[in-house]
Amino acid sequence: MIAATDRLEKILKEVPKKLKKITEKQASERTLIGKWSKKEVMGHLVDSASNNHQRFVRMQIDNNLQLPQYKQKEWVEVQHYNERKWVDLIELWHVYNLHLLHVLKSMDSFKLSNVADFPEYGTLRLQFIVDDYVDHVEHHLKQVID
Repeated sequence: MIAATDRLEKILKEVPKKLKKITEKQASERTLIGKWSKKEVMGHLVDSASNNHQRFVRMQIDNNLQLPQYKQKEWVEVQHYNERKWVDLIELWHVYNLHLLHVLKSMDSFKLSNVADFPEYGTLRLQFIVDDYVDHVEHHLKQVID
């Protein structure tokens, strides 16, 4: 758990400055057919934060949950992230993740063994979901920044 929170904290301190160096035009471009723009990737990271926020909270309250599938492609499509201002997406992602960092740092370590069933993944422990969330954030930020 400490590693995940430390990693997320470092991301939140360093990455916003790098993201703000990307222009509105660069953020809106789709370089490959069928691939997301940088704005859509950041929107996806906001959606991921939203979905994982629910998981982090619900799995601390209850154990052995049934949680819904996260249809990431559809979430990005219906929210039209490419129409949003780049700086607004950066700020939304940053502030949401600051809250998630607070949630993770406040988490009862005994709850990390709680599980939930997901249609697309099977049964997962809360500890795995926390670690996987930060891995996921790092993966997509590399796509946006590199």
